[in-house]
Amino acid sequence: MLDHITLHVSDAARSIAFYTKALAPLGYIPKAHHEPTIGFGVDDGTPRSDFYVSPMDKPGQTPVPTHIAFRADSEQAVRDFYEAALAAGGTSNGEPGPRAYHPGYYAAFVLDPDCNNIEAVTDWSHDVCR
Repeated sequence: MLDHITLHVSDAARSIAFYTKALAPLGYIPKAHHEPTIGFGVDDGTPRSDFYVSPMDKPGQTPVPTHIAFRADSEQAVRDFYEAALAAGGTSNGEPGPRAYHPGYYAAFVLDPDCNNIEAVTDWSHDVCR
């Protein structure tokens, strides 16, 4: 079971600004303030954060691109994430739409300022009631 993820970035302020805007459509807000590290989590009234943005351990260190997928509640939320991430300075890495991974997989991919591949996905294959 995964508890949280920390993404190390070259410019913490730039990345925090990016993720604040890009993740808003998915219900994420900045919550845990351990400056310069900021934790993001679902706006649920608790202090729980599961996604942290932190500066590189060594100044000038080159980040290694990472893939992170955030669960979205709907296909519209995936589209909203994509538009918000592009407006925040991200680069398209796959427009919103169905993917051939398996039936029901709908996702969008954006590269963040450090070229990490950030995905928003709604995956109805796990919904046993459909």
